[in-house]
Amino acid sequence: MKSINPANNQTIQEYREHTSGEVVEIINKSHHEWLAWKESPFSLRGERMMKAASLLRKRKDELAMLMTLEMGKIIRESEAEVEKCAWGCEYYAENAERFLQDEVIPSDASRSFVAFQPLGVVLAVMPWNFPLWQVFRFAAPTLMAGNGGLLKHASNVPGCALIIEEIFREAGFPADLFRTLMIPSGMVETVIDHPAIAAVTLTGSEYAGSQVAAAAGQRIKKTLLELGGSDPFIILEDCNLEMAVQHAVNSRMINQGQSCIAAKRFIVHELVLETFTNRIQQALTGLKAGDPLDPATDIGPLARPDLVDDIDRQVQESVQMGATLITGGARYDREGCYYQPTILTNVKAGMPAYSEETFGPLVAIIPVATDEEAVRVSNDSVFGLGGSVWTNDIERGEQIARRVESGAVFVNGMTKSDPRLPFGGIKQSGYGRELGINGIREFVNIKTIWIR
Repeated sequence: MKSINPANNQTIQEYREHTSGEVVEIINKSHHEWLAWKESPFSLRGERMMKAASLLRKRKDELAMLMTLEMGKIIRESEAEVEKCAWGCEYYAENAERFLQDEVIPSDASRSFVAFQPLGVVLAVMPWNFPLWQVFRFAAPTLMAGNGGLLKHASNVPGCALIIEEIFREAGFPADLFRTLMIPSGMVETVIDHPAIAAVTLTGSEYAGSQVAAAAGQRIKKTLLELGGSDPFIILEDCNLEMAVQHAVNSRMINQGQSCIAAKRFIVHELVLETFTNRIQQALTGLKAGDPLDPATDIGPLARPDLVDDIDRQVQESVQMGATLITGGARYDREGCYYQPTILTNVKAGMPAYSEETFGPLVAIIPVATDEEAVRVSNDSVFGLGGSVWTNDIERGEQIARRVESGAVFVNGMTKSDPRLPFGGIKQSGYGRELGINGIREFVNIKTIWIR
């Protein structure tokens, strides 16, 4: 298992994979630790989780550099990701007990209530694009709920996977309660098959999600899936265009466009189409590509060479089908996995830029004439993860937001994850919710207790 720097294609380090026997031993040890951990008081769990938050901040520079080296995220975004992980740990340390307290419900009993109790060891299959945040937003509520956790991280961020395990151990959690499995994707089904695995959560592609869901379904084990997205960014003619352009750039270019909730389809009212196109072109051409460790860099590399190939294919095929290339549309002439910020206009249904998830710096502009058409285009997708609406008429924005088919819609704000708010999708973007009170209740036994 190799860690390769996408900025220069140099190998950082090689790691030994766990054998089948070692995997079974790790699962058994995690289950054994869970048997005691599930009885622990919230005060103890919270103390340990707050310590994890403190360690994240203490080691922020080290963690940020590791993320940037392994998957190419620009350094200031890596630093912000570490801070967000610490926030997530603190949020659940402070709120888990309240979220999981018994819920009294009057019935024909003398007393009836719902108890929220831990399930067991939860397997997390996580992606590379937010190598710390994706894991901590699973791990913080899972451990605070009294469960154990096993991490199968993406194969290109093994260093991040191991250091997360190290942080939880250093924070005082039982040594084997949260472990990293250094295994290839082909071994995931074997792990799911182990009787000690109570449930599975996956963030990744639709294909990976379907495979994990099928394996877990055969064994009657609960799953949570957060999959791809093709988020609409709806720009109405009455919006604050300057603010909309600023957030359009941020939403599309964060993590070099490698985010499931990045804005992907820019659905623009025809009255402001030309102005928006000109302004976002000016903004994108002013961005600086370079070493992701340089704080002045705006554009780093994509995480792997195949991702560069894929975004280039989507651009070229869309142009061949009639889309207009405004800027970009090619690799940078430099070493590493770099791709130019690209704008396509006249994007229509059937083009890859319209119908597929584009995981890279591609702005696909789709003109519309009415609110009704904006909603129709937004919902003309197999995905339903996030989206945003930009307008100075708040009531109009809310009505459109209610009609967009997705797990979240932000009005005059960039779609983002927040520990306080539930996060997840519908359609082929998956099911279940992370974060907020909903997230911590995904992997507990919601038990009715009736007493006379």
